[in-house]
Amino acid sequence: MQNLLTKKVNNMINLDYKKEDDIWLQNSKTLRKLIGVLGMALPILLIIITFLFFDLSRPIESISHYYYTRAGTVFTVILSLIAIFLIVYSGKESKDFYISTLAGVFALFVVFFPTGNLSETCCDTLKAYSVTFINGNASAGFRETFHLVSAALFLLLLSYMSFFMFTKSNKAKGHRGQKKVIRNRIFRVCAGLIVISLIIILLGFTGIISADIYNGNQLTFWMETVAVESFGFAWLIKGEAIFSDDPEFISKSAVEA
Repeated sequence: MQNLLTKKVNNMINLDYKKEDDIWLQNSKTLRKLIGVLGMALPILLIIITFLFFDLSRPIESISHYYYTRAGTVFTVILSLIAIFLIVYSGKESKDFYISTLAGVFALFVVFFPTGNLSETCCDTLKAYSVTFINGNASAGFRETFHLVSAALFLLLLSYMSFFMFTKSNKAKGHRGQKKVIRNRIFRVCAGLIVISLIIILLGFTGIISADIYNGNQLTFWMETVAVESFGFAWLIKGEAIFSDDPEFISKSAVEA
C-alpha cells in the first residue's frame, strides 16, 4: 500500500530515479506545476497571514503592498521562486526559454524594487499591520514606477506564453485530442483574464475609473489576484496536473508519428 502511494506521488511530481544523478527540477512538467501552485497560492497565503496576525477582514491595497506586512517574507520568497523557476525553464523551443527568462527577470525586479510604502510614516499606529518602512523619498517615485512597469511586463509575458506558446501543437487541428482542445481554450481564457485585469488597473490609475469606485472596491488587489490566479492555473494545466491526455491517445499519437 505504501509502495503504491509512493509511486503515485512520484508520478505526480515527475520524480524519476531511472537516470543516475538526475535533477528532479529539470523536468519541465514539474517546473510548470510548481509555478502554477506557487502562483495560485500567493494571494491566498497573503490574506490568511494578515488575517491571523492583524485580524484584517479585507485585503490591503495590492499584492505588492504585502511586502510591508508580516507576510512580506512569503511574498518575497514565493515571487523569487517563481522567478527562478521561470529563468531555468527551457520549454520546447529557444523562444520559450527567452520569453520565460525575461518574465523571470521582471519578477525579480518586482521583488528588488518594492512598491511605495504602505504607510505615510514609520510605525504608523493607524496601520499597525505595516511593519516595514523604506526611507528615501527622493527615489520612491522611480522605485514605484519601475515596480509597476516590471509587474505589468511580467504578467504580459506570462499572458503571451499562455495564449501563443502553450496552445501550440505539432498536430493539425483535426488530429488533436479533446483534452488538448480543452487545454487550449483554458490557456486563451487565462491569457485574456490577465490582459483584462491589467487594463482595469490602468483605467484606475489614469482616473478613467473614479477613485471612489476603484479604491473603494480595492480593484488593484482583486485584479492582480485574477491575473496571478489565471497565470498559475494556466501553468498547472500546462504541467498536465489536470486535463492531461489519456495514455491511449498518447500511445496512438506516438505510433502515428
